[in-house]
Amino acid sequence: MHSQILALSPQAAVKATQPTKRQVQTKHKLIWGTIGAIASSIFIAIAPIPKATAQIPFLSPLQAPSSVNNDSDNRIVSGWIYLDGRRLFQISASRTNFPERLQNIQQNLQEISHNYFQNPAKEIKIQTRTLKGLPVIYVNGRYLMTITSADAGQGQGNPLTLTNQITQTLQRDLQQAKQERQSQFLIQQGKIAAASALAMIILSWGISRWQHRTKKDSEGSIPPTPKNAKSITIQLNQQQKEHLHEVKKRLFQLAQTGIWGSGSFLILGLFPYTRAFQLGILTVAQIPLRLAVVAIGTYVGIRFTYALIDRFTSTLVSSGSLLTPETSERLQLRISTFSGVTKSIAAIIWVGVGILLALISLGIDIVPLLAGAGLVGVAVSLASQNLIKDAINGFLIILEDQYALGDIISVNTVGGLVETLNLRMTQVRDSEGRLITIPNSEIKTVANLSSRWSRADLKIPVSYQTDIDQALKLVETVGLEMDQDEQWQHQILETPRVLGVENFGEQGVIIRVWIKTQPLKQWEVAREYRRRLKIALDQAGISMPALQQAIYLNNDAQLLNFQANERAN
Repeated sequence: MHSQILALSPQAAVKATQPTKRQVQTKHKLIWGTIGAIASSIFIAIAPIPKATAQIPFLSPLQAPSSVNNDSDNRIVSGWIYLDGRRLFQISASRTNFPERLQNIQQNLQEISHNYFQNPAKEIKIQTRTLKGLPVIYVNGRYLMTITSADAGQGQGNPLTLTNQITQTLQRDLQQAKQERQSQFLIQQGKIAAASALAMIILSWGISRWQHRTKKDSEGSIPPTPKNAKSITIQLNQQQKEHLHEVKKRLFQLAQTGIWGSGSFLILGLFPYTRAFQLGILTVAQIPLRLAVVAIGTYVGIRFTYALIDRFTSTLVSSGSLLTPETSERLQLRISTFSGVTKSIAAIIWVGVGILLALISLGIDIVPLLAGAGLVGVAVSLASQNLIKDAINGFLIILEDQYALGDIISVNTVGGLVETLNLRMTQVRDSEGRLITIPNSEIKTVANLSSRWSRADLKIPVSYQTDIDQALKLVETVGLEMDQDEQWQHQILETPRVLGVENFGEQGVIIRVWIKTQPLKQWEVAREYRRRLKIALDQAGISMPALQQAIYLNNDAQLLNFQANERAN
């Protein structure tokens, strides 16, 4: 006689249910569809199983034995007995005795059901006897289990009532299980499986066609934009298309996986012989599946947020309200900087949310973790004050527009093109191609060579014999002609200014010229101006002085003869 305790759940007699199919939406509503897909994916991944799902058979093995008492190993835990993947009734025992009792009852039921299925007789006889005041259940003369008063307390009833409930459940489910093994039922289920497979193929084909049509639609032309905003808008629109394409691609892949996975899962649940595999797959794959859904949802959320950021910035630039010939180039640099930093912050937020959702999907209470994270954050902040200084200074650099991506800056003894800028550090590429990383907290004084506008500062030497008025007039004329050239007038913001004679140097008279240009265009404009000025000076016959050296060589033979003659005299 077994001494374990048994309890019965009121929902023990519920039949198996099949998951419903979702109809594929064919309308092209990408943004709201993406938001809905992300929200639903995350909800499915983290939503706890409510009490009502205790009636769904294929979710039953996912629930851990419930705890009733808190007395270490003597506490009472409960679990379910299954037949062909369906819940029959719930048993209870102490924590130490529960696994053995569960295995024994399950094995007894398996032997009883096997003998019953092999017996041509359709009737099943379930008897109850009383032994030592406890009800004992026999099925076709074979012992199944014993019910105690503790089971009745668990089910809020008495042992006799629970015995009657279990007897009715066994009578009904064993007969149903035998009917499901008949040829007629198997043929019917086979037809349903074939129809399900056909539906899977049709849905998969429809998703593929939708994906192909959406891909063709996304290759449309970019709407016209203002001239000054053309380059930055095209870049932002291209990035937006890439992010949306990536989001759609992952969602389509997720849809295809869902169609074939859910369809195969449904087919396994149609037959009594394969329903156990359905339960096993769900039991093993539930946690990885939830984590995978959270990971995919987080990734899709990040890429979709990137697309929204690009969409917002491109709309702002395309409006033309912020663009003038003087600010267009600078605005491009600022937009690139803000876009990159905003995307980094959004990615960090999404990753943090994904981690929390993953912990929730694993059944971990995150409230104590969040409370502990606050204390850990204080300790980490004290230990990483330099990082905090970097972040604060980086935020001020971006907010005050001290420099942006694409600027040429000089910090302390290094300088170059800003390639990376975030809240922690700045990376510049110098003229020799070296990538220099500077923590933002160490940037105290910075020289920006390309903020809003730049200037080409030219010092032109001419010979002392040159007519200085003629040289000044020629230098001014070359500047005016270049300013009126269509190729260069957009890059030159003001008419070149000839300041006059700057100095008398070793090479000649120094004439100084200032040319105000668009940011980062000063070197290009200066090169073209020097080329034109050299041609003009040559045509006017004005020479540019060159530094000369005189070298005197002594003849050693003559020196020896001279010294000999001196001695002879």
